[in-house]
Amino acid sequence: MQVKQLQPVTFQAKRIYVGLMFQVMGRALQAISEVDEITRSETRLLPPGFLFEMQVMPAGPKMIVEHTGDGHLCFHGDHAPRPIDLSIQFKHMAHAFLVLSFQEKTAVAFANDRMLVDGDLGLAIRMTRVLNRLESFILPKLIAERAVKEYPAGLKFPSKLLNAARIYLKVATNLVETERA
Repeated sequence: MQVKQLQPVTFQAKRIYVGLMFQVMGRALQAISEVDEITRSETRLLPPGFLFEMQVMPAGPKMIVEHTGDGHLCFHGDHAPRPIDLSIQFKHMAHAFLVLSFQEKTAVAFANDRMLVDGDLGLAIRMTRVLNRLESFILPKLIAERAVKEYPAGLKFPSKLLNAARIYLKVATNLVETERA
């Protein structure tokens, strides 16, 4: 009987965690596009006004990020100003939790049919590379190696630490500014 009572609590905890991770990731994507030139070179190839969404189906947490031009991304929270160009959707909350708690790589989740891509597959791959770069910067190397397909060979500790600090500072600043508004 106690197991049945814990299931809704566990689901709610996962839902809260995934929602929080989407908030952090969205703001961190905006920050890394301001901090890292390699990320900007990836995102410059996106069309201006391009809207990217990552969500849990059918109506779970989501994040929406827009390419505003010149490689810069802008986090919109969970409200899109117009129709989405690319949506990556987790089929279930448990699948999203596995990926966002770094227990399963995004590529493995896709291979295991835990995710759907609605939009241009080439742009989805580009956004996945940006997400992998972000995770490589902001996560400890041991965890990042579990989270990304391939950890960047040229990413040395001093550079990683400096960029991670700059990204986290921008994320914190964005959170404070959002709370003030």
